Amino acid sequence: MDLNMNEILPFAIPLAAAQFALLGYTIWHILAHTDYKRGSRGLWLAIAIIGMQFIGPALYFLLGKEDA
Repeated sequence: MDLNMNEILPFAIPLAAAQFALLGYTIWHILAHTDYKRGSRGLWLAIAIIGMQFIGPALYFLLGKEDA
């Protein structure tokens, strides 16, 4: 099973773009708000950046974002 880079790129580029867009929106949201369900701004920034592959941002929106 030999994968060629040309076969992977059509899937990898949109996935990477979505990942960076979600990370950017998450960081913006963390910096724009001061109230969180759990944790602090620094904690959520670290989780979002370190867990960048959708996990960090998903955790923030599920567990950290204060409902309006």
